[in-house]
Amino acid sequence: MKEYLNINPEVNDALKEGKPVVALESTIISHGMPYPKNVETALNVEKIIRDRGAVPATIAILKGVLKVGLTEEEIEYLGKAKDVIKTSRRDIPFIVSKKLDGATTVASTMLIASLAGIKVFATGGIGGVHRGASESFDISADLEELSKTDVAVVCAGAKSILDIGLTLEYLETHGVPVVGYKTGEMPAFYTRKSGYKVDYRVDSPEEIALALKAKWDLGLKGGMVIANPIEEKYQMDYDTINKAIDNAVKEAEEKGIKGKESTPFLLAKVKEITGGDSLEANIMLVYNNAALGAEIALALQKIS
Repeated sequence: MKEYLNINPEVNDALKEGKPVVALESTIISHGMPYPKNVETALNVEKIIRDRGAVPATIAILKGVLKVGLTEEEIEYLGKAKDVIKTSRRDIPFIVSKKLDGATTVASTMLIASLAGIKVFATGGIGGVHRGASESFDISADLEELSKTDVAVVCAGAKSILDIGLTLEYLETHGVPVVGYKTGEMPAFYTRKSGYKVDYRVDSPEEIALALKAKWDLGLKGGMVIANPIEEKYQMDYDTINKAIDNAVKEAEEKGIKGKESTPFLLAKVKEITGGDSLEANIMLVYNNAALGAEIALALQKIS
């Protein structure tokens, strides 16, 4: 394992000393937004976590090495590099063996975080069941990873380009709890509402930590989705964003865009249609999730 996994000394020390650590993905850096906004956002996310007393661990694969805790220079490199591969679980053996650069998705970040012993991960939104999946079978590997890897995922719900109802059904079938932080409704990334209920409402990081400890102490494998709605002042108009998504989905179908290419295309198209408002909302919800992720990691550390 040591030949594949490289844990940043700061992160390694924190793990050895039982300090709270929060994992972060890298797809948002390489595929989520343009340079230099991507690097600025990634560094701000790390600062938010540090300011709350936890240690950030941004995860990526660089030159075939699984890196847990990127340096500022490595984040800068990832933000500028052109040939970074969007990497899910299935891609890892090839990115590693070919010594390539890979940006981790929710699924691969969870997997690598688990290898390092990190239990809490903050991201933007999880992947899920795509619209029209009854014909295409296009279901994100994030959902399968949530069913088997013991990492809690703090997110702003499922990306609103997805079929949220079917995403929740899939998670229920695989025994993954979906909880709303101070809400009984599943948020839909850019908006606080989706029309779908979560399994449980939780009102404090301590409540979440106790549930996570009970889950894993009982040997119940898999993660937990902690759905943290975008702050009200940053959310987008529900009808505007849904209209933009419908138009983007239609264009993707016409162009035959499928699989791992569909999410970046749809998010870019929504950004274009909304005049960039969606990018700002995306950044603010990631900051919000980072703050909650740090608070959960702290609460978990106190009872572990």
